[in-house]
Parts: sequence; structure tokens; C-alpha cells
Amino acid sequence: MKEDIQKIRNIGISAHIDSGKTTLTERILYYTKRIFAVHEVKGKDGVGATMDSMELERERGITISSAATYCEWDKHMINIIDTPGHVDFTIEVERALRVLDGSILVLCAVGGVQSQTITVDRQMNRYKVPRLAFINKCDRSGADPFKVLKQMKERLNLKAVLMQIPIGLENNLVGVVDLISMKAMYFEGNFGDDIRIEEIPDDLLTEAEKRREELLDAASMFSDDLMEAVLEEKADEGMIISAIRKGTLARELTPVFVGSAYKNVGVQALLDGVTRFLPSPDEVENIALDLDDNEKEIVLESNPDAPLVALAFKLEVTPYGQLTYLRIYQGSIKKGDDLVNTRDRKRLKVGRLARMHADEMEDITSAKAGDIVTLFGVDCYSGDTFTDGSIRYSMTSIYVPEPVISLSIIPKDNKARINMSKALNRFTREDPTFRCRVDEESSQTIISGMGELHLDIYVERMKREFGAEVETGMPQVAYREAISVKSEFNYIHKKQTGGAGQYGRVAGFMEPSENEAYEFVNSIKGGVIPTEYIPAIDKGFKQCLHKGRLIGFPVIGMKITINDGQYHAVDSSEMAFSQAAIGAFNQAYSKAKPIILEPIMKVSVECPSEYQGNVMSSINQRRGMIISSTEDGVFSVIDSEVPLSEMFGYATILRSLTQGKAEFTMEFSRYSKVPEAISEDLKKQYAEKARGGK
Repeated sequence: MKEDIQKIRNIGISAHIDSGKTTLTERILYYTKRIFAVHEVKGKDGVGATMDSMELERERGITISSAATYCEWDKHMINIIDTPGHVDFTIEVERALRVLDGSILVLCAVGGVQSQTITVDRQMNRYKVPRLAFINKCDRSGADPFKVLKQMKERLNLKAVLMQIPIGLENNLVGVVDLISMKAMYFEGNFGDDIRIEEIPDDLLTEAEKRREELLDAASMFSDDLMEAVLEEKADEGMIISAIRKGTLARELTPVFVGSAYKNVGVQALLDGVTRFLPSPDEVENIALDLDDNEKEIVLESNPDAPLVALAFKLEVTPYGQLTYLRIYQGSIKKGDDLVNTRDRKRLKVGRLARMHADEMEDITSAKAGDIVTLFGVDCYSGDTFTDGSIRYSMTSIYVPEPVISLSIIPKDNKARINMSKALNRFTREDPTFRCRVDEESSQTIISGMGELHLDIYVERMKREFGAEVETGMPQVAYREAISVKSEFNYIHKKQTGGAGQYGRVAGFMEPSENEAYEFVNSIKGGVIPTEYIPAIDKGFKQCLHKGRLIGFPVIGMKITINDGQYHAVDSSEMAFSQAAIGAFNQAYSKAKPIILEPIMKVSVECPSEYQGNVMSSINQRRGMIISSTEDGVFSVIDSEVPLSEMFGYATILRSLTQGKAEFTMEFSRYSKVPEAISEDLKKQYAEKARGGK
């Protein structure tokens, strides 16, 4: 069994949008004999890449939802998850990295380290995922893998080391020089199936020796034996591989491979790198929380005979039922077994167990620690932990960013209304960054997500997959309210309506807090308010934070201190003190000079240098602040902070400004005060809406 788990690799392929991840996965599947014909992204041949199984993905030529597959290479079983590169689908990357043991970071030999590469790298660091890097597209004009290597060291702070150097570049790319074996590899045949190994060409020998020296220097830091062997010039391949593996697993070394997936160069060597340098499941420390022992951290063993612990990391609802992607960390699972969901303690039976190959299923009868499988027809949420019932462990949760943009959606007729509610129910289960609520005032259905593209895709999916024709309203920005000065309150809630009345006095002050959270401080002395009423006061204040008095958005960054009050032996109750808190809040809020805050986004635009001026002025027109701008002669990267309300439709404007050559990524940065003129407009709109609602 131990031998088996050593031969498993759970890897993800992630990168900036358009770096060639899906094409690379397509080639990997071809070389490992999982597929027997190669298709291209964007379905130019009418088929589309295997891993982009969603119709929308094939049309747009982007990956929206991460797809899972598995293959075999050199007697190793490799589970692969191909993740999206677009920042709007960042949760898909988070989910994949949460359950993977290693990753391939794909970089474009022309674009190098781009904005989303930095985000993906940060996510890998968050989950402590060891990685290999693959510098793809070495066949494109302007390709420079050595420049990309330098950027990896400077921008990502990685100890990146070349394992290969390319033989030729741009149109002349024909193979790679392997720096471990010091041999030249040429990839020939229709799809690079035939690998010819020869001596290194004379014109590359000096460069190869120089780069090999760098490789040996870096690797010998992880092995004293190798260091000695290098000094005596007796370093053999086995020693070098073992030292590089040690450095990679410690995340102190990143082996870098080069090639072109589209031109079929270097992919097999990258697969060798996966089996040689990335960890097997039992070489990665996975931690669960013991719910029966105060959430004590437990290190899981990759032992098939231990009690089962598995994580549902992704859901997909198919026309035939829910598909749950499961990563097994410990123990085994068989068809017909009973599982217990630790969140709600519900017991369920494993009916159908399968492995996924993009959107095709292959039934299996059992799976064990280290495997990634799917269960069919199991009712659960993304992020649930399953055990065999003998223990109550929960896997630590996934980081879920807050949504930043909202749209109102209105169904066209009753049939669309029914289908829309089915779609929303499914999407909120599948994607934790997609939220849905009904606005109390307007009774409109509001959906929220990570960006315009994110919501666009869901609206499109509603129409295609559920036949729900909906109209969308203006995107709504998630504004917030906050107070700017300290304000005191002293409020008595008194009500006499025959029988027992209601009485409660609450005094204290509210002030802005350092962070965005709400703080409640109880400074009551001498029991002027009995302890049992304090939670009711806290609850009353919390209730007021959901909807501010300026424009009806939640209030953040407030600290409330109560220091005095009064109660009545008969008439006081939790209800009375809760109402007193609401009255006190209303009394003090307007005196605390409330302000409106808007979400500020971190916007990174990449464009050819000749458009730099146009792009900068377009950011300035949007109340943006340029933070930095770097240029390498061909491309410019402009980092800025822009209010979200000014970013609607920016994708179209950027395209027309740069003839479609620029792209941008956007993620939430912080909340900041809205300028006075805009603040007045928002208040006016809110007042009119309130009047119209009456």
C-alpha cells in the first residue's frame, strides 16, 4: 500500500489567463494516452479542448470552472486539475490548491510574470504548495525564457533554477537541452511523440555548462553528498534529482522547465519533472481539527487503514444529480460504505463512486488515501468534511474573498422565475463567492460576485442550462457606511400598554474603530444593567449595523461602549433593552457625522508600451490613482487603485483604446471615503427611492 501512495501525484496547473494551461493539459493527456487526438482551445476544429467541457468555455476560449482528470506516466498515477486563470474565478483556484499536493505554474515566454501570476503564486504560498514552473510559448516572437527566469526571482521572490535551456527560439524552437543529463532532446513526429536524444550542439555548450553550474550550486544546498561530489566532479544524475526534490518539497527551490505546448516541445520532460520532483500525498502534512477536542489540530496520516477523513472541495450539479468532488486524506472508501458529514452529522450511503475525466465518469469500486474521486447523488455543500463516523474531524476551511459587485435580475415570466430559483440554488451551492439575496425594499433579486465577467457567465448559464430568461439591472456597488467622530447616547425606552410595560435605559458612546469590524465594550459598573440583558443590547446594536441611515448600506468600523443605564424590576426585559439599543443607535448615529465608503479596487493593466499614455489617462478619468508603472520596452504594466463604481464597462473601453491588445485584472483592495459631490448624489437617490417606495 505504501508503495502505491508513493506513485500518486495530485497536481494543479495554474497561471495568468492565456498562458496556455489548457493546451498544456491537452498535450499531457495525449502523451499519457488518455486521449488519442489533440484539439485546440476555442474549438477552431469544432471540438475544443478536452478540459473545457462547458459550451461557454469553448466559445470564449477561457476556462471557467476547474476540471479534473487523471492519467499515468512512468508507472505514476497523476490526478490533474486545470484551473481558470481569470481573477473573477479565483475561488476555483483556491479550491483546487486546497486539495493539491503540488502545482505547475505556467508562464508565457513573452508576457513573463503577469498580474494574475502574482495572485496565483500568493495562493500557492497560502496553502504551502510546492511547485514546478513551465515557461510556455517559447515559439512565439519575442520569447525570452531567461528574462522570465529573472522576473520570477525578482517579482515572485522564488529560487527559480533552470532544468533545461531551449534549442532555438521563436520559429526555430526544436527541442531542449536537459541540464541534468547534459543531453539534447529533439521532439519530432506529428505531435512531438518521437524524442531523439543527442549530444548538445556546439553553439549551446558554453551556455549549457554555465546554467548547469547554477543548477548544481542551487541543488547542493540541499545535499552535503552532492556538494562533495560536485567538488570532486563526480555528481551523478540520481544525486542531483534527489537534492532538487528535497529543495522543491521544502519550497526553497523551483525547478523551471521550458518549451511550447502548442508546438509539442518539452511536455514529456515536464511530466518527468512531475514524477521526480513533486510530492506524493504522504509527503505533505495535512491538518484536520478535532471537533470533539476543542478544535485541536491533528496531523492526518496517509494511511488507507486509518479512520476515513475526506473533503468535498467542489460541487457540480448535473441533470442527473449532484456530483461531489472528494479528496481522501486518510482511510479508504468503498461503494456501499456509510459516510458522516461532520457539519450536520447526517449519515449517507456511497451509491456511486467514480473518477472524472473532464466531463466523463469512470466507475470504480473503492478509493484510498491520496485519491481524488467523485461521489454521485450526495447532498452536501462545498467545503464539507466526511468521516466514517468514528471520529469528528473537520478540514480547515478555504479562504473565500467577499463579493464586490451586484446586479439585480428580473425573470421575464413565471416559468423563468421557477427556473431562475433552481439556477440560483445550484450556483450558490457550487460557488461560495456567488451570493444571492432578495432586497427588502425593492423586492428585487440581487446577485453578487467577484466581477462583471463572473456575473455575466452566471446570467448566461441561467439562460442556457436552465432556460431562465432574465433581465439584468444596473450593477450595484457594495457601498458601506461608517462614522467619523465620537458621539454619545443616553436613551430611555419606555412603553406602557396595560399590564407589564417595557423599560430600559442605555447610555454610552460610539466611535470609529481601527479596523472594519464591529466592537462592543461593556463598561457597566455596579449592576445598573443586569448581566443577562447585555447580550440583548449587543444584539440591538448589531441589528442597526445591517442598514445605515444615510443610504441603507451596512455600517462598518464601529466601536460601541456602554457605561451606564437603568432597569426596572418589573418592566425590564431583553426585548426592552434591545429596543433601547436601537433607539440609542439612532440618537447617536446622525451626530457621529456618518460618511459613505466605497470599495477601491486594485487594478493592474498590461498593455503594449505605445498605449501606456492612453491607459493612464483612462485610469485618471475614473478617479483612479496610479501606484506604479513598469516597462520592459515591449509591454507596460500599470498598477493603480480605482473605485469600483467607475470600473463598469471598462473592459470594452480598454479594448477600443488599445485595439484589443491590453488586458486588466481587478481585485478588492479596501474601503475608502466617497467624495462629497458623489456622496450627496447617493443620498438624494436613496431619499427618492424611499419616497417612491411609500
